[in-house]
Amino acid sequence: MNYWLMKSEPNTYGWADLVKDKKTFWDGVRNYQARNNMKEMKVGDLALYYHSVNEKCVVGIAKIVKEYYQDPTTDDDRWVVVDIAPVQELKNPVTLAMVKAEERLSEMVLVKNSRLSVQPVKKEEFDLIIGMGQ
Repeated sequence: MNYWLMKSEPNTYGWADLVKDKKTFWDGVRNYQARNNMKEMKVGDLALYYHSVNEKCVVGIAKIVKEYYQDPTTDDDRWVVVDIAPVQELKNPVTLAMVKAEERLSEMVLVKNSRLSVQPVKKEEFDLIIGMGQ
């Protein structure tokens, strides 16, 4: 199993939207590195659901429920989507400031390349953030 972090603007498609919908395809990725990360995702992988922009915090855990396929919102075959479903909301959001303050997360992609919208997460990082949110 692999672990990921997926960013969304909460006013565009937030955690509450995913919970309400029960499943969605993750579209709109227009960065090659983020797209390549999505192509690596497998059914059952887990992702930290991150509210970007103003909130800047991990708010939940999502699961990959369908591997990549052509993004239905564009005719450009360079772009793909994956389907995700909610698993669990974190009891306490884990802010970017909290992540940066935790020395054991200093090498996390979120700290090193905070702009990347879909990024890999090491199991140890994933577990630590989940622990911080409980």
